[in-house]
Amino acid sequence: MKMTHERTDGDITLIRLAGRLDREGSEAIDHDFTAHAASHQAWVVVDLSAVTFLASVGMRTLISAAKAQTRLGGRLVLLAPAPKVRDTLTTAGIHVIIPVFDDLEAATRSLRGNGP
Repeated sequence: MKMTHERTDGDITLIRLAGRLDREGSEAIDHDFTAHAASHQAWVVVDLSAVTFLASVGMRTLISAAKAQTRLGGRLVLLAPAPKVRDTLTTAGIHVIIPVFDDLEAATRSLRGNGP
């Protein structure tokens, strides 16, 4: 699992994940992901377009970060999951807990309307 992050327009943290978000993948990004997605109040977009597999431990990673942002007064949304990953999110009901958007513009609009 690979992770990159950047600030967009000065107020949104965009995290891009690539690879398998399974046990090994979650362990590989755990510290960095938590530092950027769950340790301080922020508007966070997690781009899942390059994630090829999503296991339950990966879902737990995403849910934990989203809940942390809610507690901190921020918000986390998901962006452009590949069809297989989208099916997993939908089957597990994650899309009800964490909003999923198809494009970055819609995701950032949502955050700015409801962000810190």
